[in-house]
Amino acid sequence: MVVTLQELQMYRNFDELASDVLDLAKEIMPDKLIYLTSFSEKEQIILKLSNIDTSILLTEGMVINLNETVCNRVDFDENQPLIYEDIREETCPDDLRNRLEEVNINSYLGIPISLVNGGKFGTLCVAHYEESRFDEKSIKLLQRIARMFSYYLDLERFAFRDSLTELYNRHYLSKYFEDHSKTGGVIFFLDLDGFKKVNDIHGHDTGDLVLKEVALRLQTFVNEHNDAFAVRLGGDEFLIHFSQISNKEEMSKRAENILNFLSTWDSEYQLSASIGITPYPVNNNITLKTLLKNADNALYRAKAAGKNTYRFF
Repeated sequence: MVVTLQELQMYRNFDELASDVLDLAKEIMPDKLIYLTSFSEKEQIILKLSNIDTSILLTEGMVINLNETVCNRVDFDENQPLIYEDIREETCPDDLRNRLEEVNINSYLGIPISLVNGGKFGTLCVAHYEESRFDEKSIKLLQRIARMFSYYLDLERFAFRDSLTELYNRHYLSKYFEDHSKTGGVIFFLDLDGFKKVNDIHGHDTGDLVLKEVALRLQTFVNEHNDAFAVRLGGDEFLIHFSQISNKEEMSKRAENILNFLSTWDSEYQLSASIGITPYPVNNNITLKTLLKNADNALYRAKAAGKNTYRFF
């Protein structure tokens, strides 16, 4: 799973450490532009530049289609850098050469930054408007800096992620609500129907596999909605948060889609889900504790209505 920009903004001292990473890299290659990027599912974000006053046409916060970036061609599987010392002389695809020339980059070095779980975070990049020579010692030093930065990222991720499913956890939800409670949104509180029987009959190891599969399906669902994220609250309780308040018809449609996602299993598992839905308005004074209580109340009524359904608070 990728690290979102929203998640990065919650990390302690992220901005300060990102600046330190660029400063260290700048000591190794003082005459070049150094920058950090992160990947989402479909886009690359330029997080931070070593200096703003440059003839290279990149800016902090720039968002680029991932399929159109040079960084997406870095070899993450083998953890190898991508090196173009002079794109006018390199045998690189014409579309890539054109994109580099558009931002006035003639030499490029991209170092992959990966997470412990194998996910791609982004890249540590070096760029210059003229041809450059990247010596092996400097490249290895930059790789060490990128690796140390990835250790920091993993430590921060663990604070906000559920260790079993890698969905967000209660701590992330609390921090999100602390920062965004006035912007409004919708909470879907989910509980699995029949999960206790899975544990009783097949054992807790199988139960854990089921929870991971549920998380995968929920993550697939939220990836289709730019305003959503999924949380494992604990046990077989999950939550989906939408930051945009849609009409009741749209919320019902989303709930039905989730129920469909979670109702198809092998015949040995008799599983489904029930959902309690509670919207909260912009500029509200409601607490997260009250919201969860309201959503739980709606969830209880969905269970009482026969399960595999949803109810609004």
